[in-house]
Amino acid sequence: MDNAAGMVARLMTAARVAQASEADHEEHAYWTLAWETVQGERGKTALQCGLGLLRSADVLERKVGCDVVGKAANAHESLRSEAATALMALAEVETEVCVLLSLVCGLGRAQDPRAVPVLVRLSDHEDADLRRQVASEITFTNSGLPDGPDVQALIRLTQDQDPEVRSWAAFTLGFQLEQDTTAIRDALWKCTTDECSEAREEGARGLARRHDPRAVPLIAQLLDSDDGSHVFTLDAAAILGVPELLPALAALEFDPPETDQAIAACDPVRRARMEEDAWTVVVELERLRSDIGAALSSPRYESVHWMKVTHRETVDAGYDVASLLTRAGGDPVRAAELVVADLTGSAGSGPRTDRLSESAG
Repeated sequence: MDNAAGMVARLMTAARVAQASEADHEEHAYWTLAWETVQGERGKTALQCGLGLLRSADVLERKVGCDVVGKAANAHESLRSEAATALMALAEVETEVCVLLSLVCGLGRAQDPRAVPVLVRLSDHEDADLRRQVASEITFTNSGLPDGPDVQALIRLTQDQDPEVRSWAAFTLGFQLEQDTTAIRDALWKCTTDECSEAREEGARGLARRHDPRAVPLIAQLLDSDDGSHVFTLDAAAILGVPELLPALAALEFDPPETDQAIAACDPVRRARMEEDAWTVVVELERLRSDIGAALSSPRYESVHWMKVTHRETVDAGYDVASLLTRAGGDPVRAAELVVADLTGSAGSGPRTDRLSESAG
């Protein structure tokens, strides 16, 4: 097995090759090796190697150092504080945009609220790519305050001159964060008139997640427009789950799978049947395996019913009940059997596209 120092040396070579060729496959190879470098017992040594690169006079070496430090923080929670401290120190003196881009990404992976002031300062940088990176990463280091400096920075970025920055800021503010204030809603409402279609849809979805009454006619209007694929808007319709949106949904010519999910959420009859079937899945799981526990929840900000499943011999899992039932052909008994197969590794479990999250049990 290669040691961490040797792999970091290989990573530097891969970085120079990727920089020279600008080919996607070389970039992919670099990131694959970066992730492998920090895995398992190599993580701590890789972090130290990355920290050493942060002090280099070479721009590319500092960039790679930020990538390694960020990947190590992502892979090992115990290393996050040290990683964040080093990256924040570098942010005080670093001027190269390519390094700052990797630095901001690394701070996101470190998930340390101490980094909020650094990201807020960089949110005002002259480089649009860096502002966009801040808008996408600040959610992972957020202060948790309803009117914190990070929230204020995102609100400002929703009015940025660059459409990509506005779109990412609207996504983070509306979809990633769960704070709900008048200032946030006002910012999201302004996004709904943006010339960028993605920013408009993200603004509408953010309002829908907060069940703002203005969202219902707005979503109906967006569904009736010819802009975009409507995926974000369909998600917003499903979150709202109101019958008033059924005519606009039925009139859609573009018909992705999300359309039927939105209709099911807005149709009172189908919604009631799905809720009944969801409970049947829980009951059937208890009958099949008493060692598997399941609980249903319907988060305010989500369009689906979640089912949290626990099993003492595996990891915990979360399921989107509607998608699970779709995989089971609408049969709640079969859905319960699929969950058992997923958690116990039984044959025939099939692809787990409905399984939303897993964490150590």
